[in-house]
Amino acid sequence: MRIMGLDFGSKTIGVAMSDAFFWTAQGVKTIRRSKKEIDELRELIREYEVMEIVIGYPKNMNGTLGPRCALTDEFAEVLRLEFGLPVELWDERLSTVAAQRTLLEADVSRAKRKLVIDKMAAVFILQGYLDRRSTGNIPV
Repeated sequence: MRIMGLDFGSKTIGVAMSDAFFWTAQGVKTIRRSKKEIDELRELIREYEVMEIVIGYPKNMNGTLGPRCALTDEFAEVLRLEFGLPVELWDERLSTVAAQRTLLEADVSRAKRKLVIDKMAAVFILQGYLDRRSTGNIPV
């Protein structure tokens, strides 16, 4: 059983998975947004025996809901209905910035960064959730 983390973007969806002990998040893939995205997610949910999904929630820096929050809410509801799994929204502020910084520090080329940034952002989203979950202090 695993927890899936998603970075839901306008063109792609970054996907990360927890390990079996829910300690660490690993990047899995980047899915191009299309009519087949649900099928791709379904296959990953089956393959990794996913029990819960965490989606990055794009709040503004001041804590207010950003314009993409409504789209994320809609996507979360589609996933709940489609897969019958719990779907949590996780504050993703600065996750892409942290992912970008990590890739720059690793001296990853600009072209390769573009290919993996959403997957890395999903790792940061999921790892934040897992860290908070391990303390038993998950906010509603």
